[in-house]
Amino acid sequence: MGTYRYSAEFRADAVALARSSGRPVSRIAAELGVNHERLRQWIKTAENAERPEALAQSTKDAEIAALRKQVRELEMERDILPPGGQVFCGRDELVSRFGFVAGHRDAFGVKRLCTVLNLSRSGFCRWLRTAPARAAKKAADAALTRRIRKIHTESGKTYGARRITAELCEGGVMVNRKRVERLMRQHGIQGRRLKRRHRATVPDPAAQAVPDLLRRNFTASAPDRAWVGDITYLPVAGGKFLYPASVIDVFSRRLLGWSMADHMRAELVSDALNAAVRTRGGRVDGVIFHSDHGAQYGSKTFADACHQAGILRSMGAVGTSADNAAAESFFASLKREILPGRRGRPTARAARLAVFRRLGFYNHQRRHSTIGSLAPVAFEQRSTTLAIAA
Repeated sequence: MGTYRYSAEFRADAVALARSSGRPVSRIAAELGVNHERLRQWIKTAENAERPEALAQSTKDAEIAALRKQVRELEMERDILPPGGQVFCGRDELVSRFGFVAGHRDAFGVKRLCTVLNLSRSGFCRWLRTAPARAAKKAADAALTRRIRKIHTESGKTYGARRITAELCEGGVMVNRKRVERLMRQHGIQGRRLKRRHRATVPDPAAQAVPDLLRRNFTASAPDRAWVGDITYLPVAGGKFLYPASVIDVFSRRLLGWSMADHMRAELVSDALNAAVRTRGGRVDGVIFHSDHGAQYGSKTFADACHQAGILRSMGAVGTSADNAAAESFFASLKREILPGRRGRPTARAARLAVFRRLGFYNHQRRHSTIGSLAPVAFEQRSTTLAIAA
């Protein structure tokens, strides 16, 4: 009997019966009156016809699963990084990324976070191990910053890193100046800076010639060997000015005498000189007083005051500020510290009080770089003690 006698429907039903019955193919073939080899051939043909379709379906299912996995990955990465992308910025971007991983590792896992943020897991683990040391350093910086701010405030917000470092070291805190500078910069703590100085010296062409006895050597081996003096101006509201005059000991940079008035007559500098003489207890024979060529210092009134106290006069060159640098530096610092932004005081009394407060601070507290970062009075006292001990 030829195969042409079996229709496609019959062959399909026979194959279905053989697959579903669980009985031997030979028994089913006998029941259907079909050669068992022929039935096996029908089953094989059916399987070959179905295989490409099943393979295609399996491939399609795998691709769909891979795409779904990729979507889940992208959604998770989207959830890891908030919108805007402004989480990591500034100088410590790497540190902030490590911190982000530490804060979100329970939700997303370290491996995934490091992959998304382009970090190495070994680097993160190393950062995690050093966390206690960083926390200790941060706490130490915070404590040091509080001390820096306190010193800065007590100085009238005038001290810079150098003087604050000296103050800290004297208080027992051994610290590097670069660290102080870094903390001041981070917390916006600034000292006052020098501003451009306007000329206040008006020479008198008719004044008697006075030699330069210091020749820019602003050092001395003991107190009362050389003094320097100068005049400056302080702006007051309404376009007015006050004029302070000073007398400073070159050895200790101590302000020995000062006066202030609303004029620049010779009495202004004579009063400052007489105040310095009183501070030293009377006549100071042999002291050199050095000044610029201002008309006040070339006047007969001032010359007489020097003669009565036994003082030798000295003057630098005309128009050369470096020849009286020690005195000018004092006033530059004073104006920088009591006139922030070069703004004048509202009244003459307010200006006087500001100067008075600052001069006391200058002599007893303000550290001076040329005398080992000590205050002038402290430097004189230490020098006296050392001289007695010797």
